[in-house]
Amino acid sequence: MKKKLAVSTLAVSMAAASVAGFPFSSKGLAEHFGVSTASAAVSQADVKAKVEKIYAQLTEADRLALLNYKNQANAVDLTTFRAIFDPVLKNLTFLDDADVATAHEAFKSVSSVVYDVYDKDYTAIKDIRYNMDNVALLKKIAAEAGVTGLTTDHFIEFLFGTNGVEAELRALVSSKSKSDLLDIVANPASQDKLINDAITAVLNHNTGAGALTVSQVVYNLHISPADVKESLKNLNIAVPATKHAVKALASAYVKAYINDLVTPGPGTDPGTSPGNGNGGGGGTVTTPVTNPTATPGLYDVSKLVTVVGDKATLKLVDADVLKSFDALVAANAGKTGLTLTLDLGTVNAATVEAPLSKAIIEAAKAKGIANIAITFNGLTVTIPVGQFSEAIALTTSTVADTTVTSLSSMKLASSVYDFELTVGGVVTSTFKEPIIIKLPLKNTEGLDRELLSVAKVVYEELQYQGGVVDGDHITEPRDGFSSYAVLENKVSFKDVASVQAWAGRQISVVAAKGAIEGVGNGNFAPKNNVTRAEFAKMLIRALNLENNSAKQSFGDVSSTAWYAPYVAVAAEKGIITGRSAAQFDPSATITRAEMATMIARAVKSQKPEAATNVSSLSKFSDAGKIAASLKDGVAFAASNNLVIGNAGKFNPNNTATRAEAAVIIYRTINFK
Repeated sequence: MKKKLAVSTLAVSMAAASVAGFPFSSKGLAEHFGVSTASAAVSQADVKAKVEKIYAQLTEADRLALLNYKNQANAVDLTTFRAIFDPVLKNLTFLDDADVATAHEAFKSVSSVVYDVYDKDYTAIKDIRYNMDNVALLKKIAAEAGVTGLTTDHFIEFLFGTNGVEAELRALVSSKSKSDLLDIVANPASQDKLINDAITAVLNHNTGAGALTVSQVVYNLHISPADVKESLKNLNIAVPATKHAVKALASAYVKAYINDLVTPGPGTDPGTSPGNGNGGGGGTVTTPVTNPTATPGLYDVSKLVTVVGDKATLKLVDADVLKSFDALVAANAGKTGLTLTLDLGTVNAATVEAPLSKAIIEAAKAKGIANIAITFNGLTVTIPVGQFSEAIALTTSTVADTTVTSLSSMKLASSVYDFELTVGGVVTSTFKEPIIIKLPLKNTEGLDRELLSVAKVVYEELQYQGGVVDGDHITEPRDGFSSYAVLENKVSFKDVASVQAWAGRQISVVAAKGAIEGVGNGNFAPKNNVTRAEFAKMLIRALNLENNSAKQSFGDVSSTAWYAPYVAVAAEKGIITGRSAAQFDPSATITRAEMATMIARAVKSQKPEAATNVSSLSKFSDAGKIAASLKDGVAFAASNNLVIGNAGKFNPNNTATRAEAAVIIYRTINFK
């Protein structure tokens, strides 16, 4: 667990280094930065040994990642530089245009050093330290902050010192419980919080004992931790290669200092030996061994991934996976619906194949493991294994953006992924239980997040499937595989002015998710009545409940009808019942009370713990007009604000309009 969290350490360190002007050097730190002014908190020798050890672990692929970062960073013009660091620069009003230009050049020089040091070129290090413009800029900033003697050594202390970035992250990680660590690995929001806490802690070391000179400068210039975090966020967006370079350095860091991060007790993991506990990597380092029981529910299999050409393959050991099953079950006694996550880490290949043997599938079912999740590069695919009785293999490929951008002018908010699943060696196109894909978002700055939708490529067209946005990811269950990407799906209709005030936004969002469509010619027909078939589709699409394997037996629903698969799922889940066992009556309109009841059943099927307050009906003066069979459903919908009356009335027997349906679907999508 803590090995994985080392990525966060390097992410902060590298980003801070780029801003601060401190290059990652593999040697020559002492001679180029000098030792005379080194902080007592961290010696130049310690830093030199640490960085040398990190760079010794870099691969050729890592080298390319650093080179890409160097090239992209050096392409950043002065205007973009100002935009990236505006949250900080706006507090430095004493800097003139020449000063900002100097900072811009220093940023590019430091970014180059990240690669140049790997390539055994140390010239830039000396140039940065002794560049007179850089020295003058540091002195000017220090004078304005009322801090004397600001040198590059203070930036070393800021990153690697006793109260520095690395030390704070280590302290935060070591204080977490196993459940907290599991949440951090699985939850991007928790990861962000960890980083934010570390940055805040370091910048708060600005006064008193243990104060960091850089933190004092930042504090005295009224630069807040939020300003720094916003600048780092801007950097990741403006220079996309930053993330890949950070991952390369983070991976090298993990390899070099794995013992310090794991801090095992005697005999806990034969693949490692304990470090000296001082964060300097003093222990004897051996090749790490994958431990299937280290963290129940999360199995780090990154060492079991082999890359040949542009394809990576996971090679599991069945016995070890079974051990991870046992650890998960033991840690969750009596619980059902358990998920084992296989973490492949960072994989530098366009195609990733993850086979699961028949023995693994059968063992999972026998031990009560409901799902096996495959995660790498921020992408997670969760597979319900109970539906399979043969070996399966998940293949995921990152394909060209043009696969999607050639079909739409909508803005792309993720990479484009192609998924394939084989069962018993045969490609399978549909699943009885949906497989959940969790796609990492990118380039979302300026996009309307409510309009983000997973798009499926079908015969050179895009079908919008919806999806739930959570932090930097969007999650969508799929009952079949294809190529998928996330887009900002802006949908507008020319006839919604009359309902714009109370339903306009809701119509746009529900349409973006593909849950509701227009009637043609750019019209939505907001005041038209909703049929039972239409509402079945809206509900199933909105709640991501599609399942082509669902069956229905209504005599008036043709298997070829556009609404047949939605009626089948709705009937199977008890969301919509037929007029009789044989008749569904798809073209009949629905009343507001019927719509509320269908919504209630749908929500309860997903959130059975959701409560009903029967007294909520008392706020409607016409509650007595609600049919007895529908009162519970309306009460649930009303008590959870899924339906709202008008002028104290619910009007239960009025036929529901398309605009009203869009509003209630919108509320359902956002129900927590």
